[in-house]
Amino acid sequence: MTILIGAIAVFGILAVFFFLKMFHCLGRRKIVRAGASGVSCCVTAGLCGAGVVLLFTVLSYAQLVEEKLVSRIEFRRISPQEFQARLMVPGEQDRFFVLRGDEWQMDAKILTWSPPATILGMEPMYQLDRLSGRYAEVDREVSEVRTVHSLAPAVPVDIWRLARRFPVVAPGVDAYYGTATYVPMADGALYEVWLSRDALIARPGNDRAREAVGNWGEN
Repeated sequence: MTILIGAIAVFGILAVFFFLKMFHCLGRRKIVRAGASGVSCCVTAGLCGAGVVLLFTVLSYAQLVEEKLVSRIEFRRISPQEFQARLMVPGEQDRFFVLRGDEWQMDAKILTWSPPATILGMEPMYQLDRLSGRYAEVDREVSEVRTVHSLAPAVPVDIWRLARRFPVVAPGVDAYYGTATYVPMADGALYEVWLSRDALIARPGNDRAREAVGNWGEN
């Protein structure tokens, strides 16, 4: 990250230098040198801008070095097959969502890096993406209204989507989903969501959740 910030600063300074040099050459009627400085200014300014966009996107992700606890989620039954989910993410305010169905799932966007991105000191990163509910019965899954909530902040350019759609434009970036297996919702159930380098893992956090998972596994 420090190397990326340093690269942005260097390209920014170079862009300003070439911009001032261009006007200096124009004042002395050195058109060729002014043109060369103008081109250099555009190139360095473009690299600086690209670095800023990359930094802005990277800051919306959290680093993933090893398996870590990324959130807790607690359920309160509102009505049959309708629950209020309280999402607790470390360092953020709790958020509340309504989920319909029998089970819930959380997805995350994961970024891993290879050369040349690793040269900038980039570590694997993640961003919670969505929280969804599902009905256990296929007929109800087809006919009933499903609930899906976005967990990701809005950013002007998302390098994860860019790497998925246009891998040539984002060399050194591997983008994929980490998805937790659907697990049952139950009144008073608390789950912990852990993230490894390639998957989300939902684990019961209290007796009510353990009971729900146990009963669910037997059905």
